[in-house]
Amino acid sequence: MDQSFVARSSIPAPAAQVFAFHERPGAFERLTPPYEKVEVVRREGSIRDGDRTVLRMKVGPLSQRWVAEHKGYEPGRQFVDVQVKGPFAAWEHTHRVEPAEGGGSTMIDEVAYALPLGALGRVFGGRLVERRLQRMFRYRHEVLAHDARLHALAGERRLKVAISGASGLIGTSLRALLETGGHEVLPIVRRAPRDGEIGWSPRDGEIDRAALPGVDAVIHLAGESIAQRWTEAAKARIRGSRVEGTALLAEAIASLDAPPKTFVSMSAVGFYGDTGPLPVDEDAPAGDGFLAEVCRAWEEASWRARDVGVRVVNPRMGVVLSPAGGALAKMKTPFSLGLGGPIGDGAQPMAWVSIDDAIGALYYALLDDALEGPVNVVAPAPVDNETFTNTLGGVLRRPTPFSIPAAAVKLALGEMGEATLLGGQRALPTRLEAAGYPFAHRHLEPALRHVLGKPGGRGSRALEASP
Repeated sequence: MDQSFVARSSIPAPAAQVFAFHERPGAFERLTPPYEKVEVVRREGSIRDGDRTVLRMKVGPLSQRWVAEHKGYEPGRQFVDVQVKGPFAAWEHTHRVEPAEGGGSTMIDEVAYALPLGALGRVFGGRLVERRLQRMFRYRHEVLAHDARLHALAGERRLKVAISGASGLIGTSLRALLETGGHEVLPIVRRAPRDGEIGWSPRDGEIDRAALPGVDAVIHLAGESIAQRWTEAAKARIRGSRVEGTALLAEAIASLDAPPKTFVSMSAVGFYGDTGPLPVDEDAPAGDGFLAEVCRAWEEASWRARDVGVRVVNPRMGVVLSPAGGALAKMKTPFSLGLGGPIGDGAQPMAWVSIDDAIGALYYALLDDALEGPVNVVAPAPVDNETFTNTLGGVLRRPTPFSIPAAAVKLALGEMGEATLLGGQRALPTRLEAAGYPFAHRHLEPALRHVLGKPGGRGSRALEASP
């Protein structure tokens, strides 16, 4: 192999803990950047010698399988994956963790590879691959460092956690985060449950209560998307999916002889209505409008669990930033084409949170017994729409010359567009800050660079990399 790449970073956790992270389910999902279109097709074992992982990669309209076989396993220290089938002429990736002074560790990733087409491949693809490796390993090491801090807070505690909406944008990442910390996750599913899953049907008011005893916490994320035109039928579905599902879970929890200790039931900053420039924290009253009414009823439906001594947390989630789904995924293409711009006058506030802090805060809610009631899950530095637009354009290195008139939003999207795009909340994470939650991304630009794989700018993590 004629090409090599090495990346190393300091991780604030013992080497044994960092290595255990890589051995557990969820590690691949946590370390794969959300801008990469890669999915696990099949796992054959873990990371020990002879185990294999089969991946599917998408490059534009094309799809390719990558089969990696593991070797060189040294408990607590290293493992190696070798390409059996994939896009490279050859590929060997050594993952090594070394103890460091002060109780931390050093994560070292060494990649030796050969490009297809020999010298021609090196000329036309060498620099491109090198840049892609730099982006990928910077992302991986940032995630590893952040997750290590959260897992350290759990200490030796190992929880059994049931999650509704586990296959959604937040649920998928949260499940991976919990599993890399050694926690057991039981997805709550509407289809026929498989082993390790809990069946339920909110519409029919049914849930497998026999599967709940022994669960330490329930996290309720499921709910119909609000990103649709709000007809009366759509409003009924949105409200029902949240209130009825929450009430079913709360009642099921309350009916148990030994209920879970914690119930984390989702809400949103829409609770406050359109606040304009006024900052609001968890002590602010509910606002006006459909979203505020839904959020209020949504939270109240969870309170039944409080009656039996369960600690109930209502995360009021802001706009979650990830190119894998949600608002940012919809914005990425037009902004990448230079077609982005502010909406309306651009003055409406935007309470945002990176996907890492969205799931990190939910994890923190499981671990901190003092957190209870509403908790704003937002970054400490909200921005207005114009600032968000200019920052996203700058990260993507694209102009943002086009604005969308408010009248066009109202015409195209009706009440939903008026409430979610022309209104907003300047919500602050007062309770998370007071509890000492370690934010990965306090400011917008570093958060966007992280999730979009665009290094540079202030706040980027130092990564020692050498080709």
